[in-house]
Amino acid sequence: MSVNVRELSNAPKKMSFKGLKWLIAALVALFIAANAFTIVPAGHTGVVLTLGEVSSNPLSEGFHVKAPFIQTVEKMSNKIQVYQTDASAVSRDLQTVKSTIAVNYRLVSDMTPKMYKDTGMDYETILMMPVVQECMKSATAKYNAEQLITERESVSNEVKASLDEKLNGYGIYIEKFNIVNFDFSKEFNEAIEAKQVAEQNLLKTKTEQEQAKVVAKTEAEKKVIAANAEAEAILAQANAQAEANKLLEESLSSKVIAYEQIQKWNGVMPKVTGSDGGLLIDVDIDDTAPNTATSN
Repeated sequence: MSVNVRELSNAPKKMSFKGLKWLIAALVALFIAANAFTIVPAGHTGVVLTLGEVSSNPLSEGFHVKAPFIQTVEKMSNKIQVYQTDASAVSRDLQTVKSTIAVNYRLVSDMTPKMYKDTGMDYETILMMPVVQECMKSATAKYNAEQLITERESVSNEVKASLDEKLNGYGIYIEKFNIVNFDFSKEFNEAIEAKQVAEQNLLKTKTEQEQAKVVAKTEAEKKVIAANAEAEAILAQANAQAEANKLLEESLSSKVIAYEQIQKWNGVMPKVTGSDGGLLIDVDIDDTAPNTATSN
């Protein structure tokens, strides 16, 4: 069998041991270099672990060099996070209260190494859950069921203050505490509804009474105004009549009166006259004349 020299020269050459060694070295160097740095994203803190030991100096945001294979970096968020859960408690008047609560919190960057060392990454379950439940029960027990509804903001502020007191030492800062919902027993809800209906009916009755008072006051004021107007009219008429009488009296004289008497005289002489010429008693003169027949 003949061998073609040209075919042998064109056959793919096997990689030599030296070339393979350099390739492996390059891959190892690349792998080491990839593990020799870390990048902490924005809003996070890097917790450095050197062979499992937590460093007290956290890494800030950005690029950092670390010892490959010896050091690892756990990235913990310092952004505002929301922890929402259900809570059950008993009010001061022994009503069972079920509520949904939401806690807005963030981790303090300088304290993340200690938190990681004490609780790891599951700090919500280990720290926040029992503390939130305890503070909620404590605050709820100070209010009766109706106050929990009407004074919700006060309850929220009290729970927030308690959470800050208990969690700040671990590096958890409470931004805001919200009571999303309160839920009571069916009997209590029915009692609240009945009370609201009664208050609405009472308010309606008071409103109607106030309206009736306003109407009555308005009518009374109208009558007073009408009476005053009528009295003023009568007074004005009397004043006018008095003034007319005065003018009439001033316009009369004895001559005018005598003239009027003459004009109205019917030809019968009066029996008695007043000293002022006025007629006093109508007496027949014939009755007072001497009886000639008798005297004779």
